[in-house]
Amino acid sequence: MAKDYYQTLGVEKNASKEEIKKAYKKLAKQYHPDLNKSSEAQEKFKEINEAASVLGDEKKRAQYDKFGTTEGMGGFQGGFSGMGEGFGFEDIFESFFGDVFGGGRRRGPERGGDLRFDLEITLEEAASGIMKSVVIPKLVGCDHCHGKGAESESDIKTCATCHGRGIVQESRRTPFGIFQQTTTCKTCRGEGKSIERPCNICDGDGRVQKNKKLDINIPEGVEDGTKLRISGEGEAGERGSSPGDLYVVVHVKEHDVFEREGNDILIEVPLTFGQAALGDEVEVPTLEGKATLKIPAGTQPGTVFRMKSKGIPYLRGYGRGDEMVTVQVQIPTKLSKEQRELIEKFEGMLKKKKNIFGF
Repeated sequence: MAKDYYQTLGVEKNASKEEIKKAYKKLAKQYHPDLNKSSEAQEKFKEINEAASVLGDEKKRAQYDKFGTTEGMGGFQGGFSGMGEGFGFEDIFESFFGDVFGGGRRRGPERGGDLRFDLEITLEEAASGIMKSVVIPKLVGCDHCHGKGAESESDIKTCATCHGRGIVQESRRTPFGIFQQTTTCKTCRGEGKSIERPCNICDGDGRVQKNKKLDINIPEGVEDGTKLRISGEGEAGERGSSPGDLYVVVHVKEHDVFEREGNDILIEVPLTFGQAALGDEVEVPTLEGKATLKIPAGTQPGTVFRMKSKGIPYLRGYGRGDEMVTVQVQIPTKLSKEQRELIEKFEGMLKKKKNIFGF
C-alpha cells in the first residue's frame, strides 16, 4: 500500500513548502530519539524524514502526487541507524533542509544601509514648516567606476567557481543518506562575478565616503520626536545595488514663552489689579506676532482665555490648535504713600458695602 506522506506530516495536499517545513520541524522534535525514548520513536522519526524528503522537493512531490510513488527518482535513501555522537536535532534540520527547502541562495550585492540624522528646530519652525539644509556624511557611489567596483567593464568576469550562478552544490552524507546541499559560492560571495582589477579609487567596493548636502522639508505641525523617512538618501548599496533610506528625527527646542500641549500652545499673561477689575484690551504674543485679547471687567486670577486657531497646525489634516491664555493678577510688592492711601480708602469702601448687606 502506498504511503501517505501528507498524512505522515499532518498537512493538507495543497500545503506550502513553509507549512511542510514547519510540520516536519515540530514532528522531528517530538520523535527525535535523543528526546523521545519510546520504542516507536525511531521508526516514526524515519517515516517523517522520508515524507519530508519527498514533499520538500518539487519534482519528487509532483511525481508522488501523480503516481503515488517516487520510484526511479532517487527518493529517500538509506535507513535510519541512530544518531552519531554530537549530532543533534539542529544539525539534522540544517543539513536536511539546506537543499530540500532552498537553503542555498544566490547573494547579490547588498542594499545600502539606512542612516539616522537628528535635527533640532524651534517651535515657530515646527508651526510654520521649514526647509532645512543639512550635511550628511555617508557612503555614496564611486564616480570613477560608477559604483561597479572595477577599473573598467572588461575587468568584470564571470566567477569561474560557480560559473555565474552565485551558488554551488555539495553532496553531504547524513544519517538519512546522501543529500545534495546548495550553498553560496565562497569565491564570489554569491554575486556570480569577480573583479580582476578593482577600481583604484574605491578599492573595488563601488562606494566612497563623502559629505552630501541635502534639503530636508520639515512639514508644519511636526512634534518632538517625529521621524521623517527620506527614501534613497541612505548609504549607497554595494556595486550599484539600491541605496538605503535616511531617517530624520526632529527635535523641537523648548520655547522661552510658550508651552506646547498637543496642537495647542499655552501662555501666562500678567494683569494689573486695575485691568482685572475694570477690564482692558492687552497685547498677547502669538507664534505669528502679537494679537489683541479683550479682558472683561471682574476677571479673576487664573482665568483661561481661548484664542482660536492661534496654535500649531495639524500634521495630518486641516486646521490648527488654539492658544490658551492664562491671566495672572500681579500684586505690587512696593507701594508709594499715595498708592497705599488710595488702596486703604478703597478697602474701607468695600467694608462699608459689606456692612450694608450684613456681611
